[in-house]
Amino acid sequence: MKKAVITGGTKGLGRAIAELFAENGFDLCVCARTESDLEVMKAAWAEKFPNRQLHTFQVDLSKKAEVVEFAGYIKSVWTEVDVLINNAGSYLPGLILEEQDGTLETMLEINLLSAYHLTRSLLPVMLPRKSGYVFNMCSIASFLAYPNASSYSISKFALLGFSRCLREELKPHGIKVTAVMPGVAWSDAWRGATLPYERLMQSSDVAKAIWGCYTLSDAAVVEELIMRPQLGDL
Repeated sequence: MKKAVITGGTKGLGRAIAELFAENGFDLCVCARTESDLEVMKAAWAEKFPNRQLHTFQVDLSKKAEVVEFAGYIKSVWTEVDVLINNAGSYLPGLILEEQDGTLETMLEINLLSAYHLTRSLLPVMLPRKSGYVFNMCSIASFLAYPNASSYSISKFALLGFSRCLREELKPHGIKVTAVMPGVAWSDAWRGATLPYERLMQSSDVAKAIWGCYTLSDAAVVEELIMRPQLGDL
């Protein structure tokens, strides 16, 4: 049975990705900051995917020690990992000269360093097999600076840089790396929004695109995946 790790897997894009991988035969290990969200997911999984294994772990990904602890938990229940999806992220608005002190550090800890530390911790169980896949959830903000979201954009630019470096280092070892850069998709963050339903992508669209990348032959890789709503960015 193949195994995938997904950070921030209880809601939104992470949940859509988790469900699609489970539908295609994967056992999963997901993390989230809120224990109640993990419990709700486990209850839903027992009904929807009774034959799929689901491990959950509560973690604050802004804290390196907890990220490393999560990695240790994964390695305690599995001896191998096929897919790592660094999906968890956070958004804080603000201008560089006006945002609260510490905003950049917070964005870097959650959006960049959590992926960096988790990937470093799990690669030792992926490298010996000469196969595997790492997806990093970047953003349109990884190459196009968002107004009033400077620290967020900085962190996502950095995550794209990390993805490119990782791709170069892992290509000789048979491990693929894809930087996923989606525009806005419906998720809990847009709950209550008055935008037309068709204006935003669906979380399932992003999940299907990631699955499409995963199912390519061993000879091919999508290095960077850009997705936008058909009518463009908001």
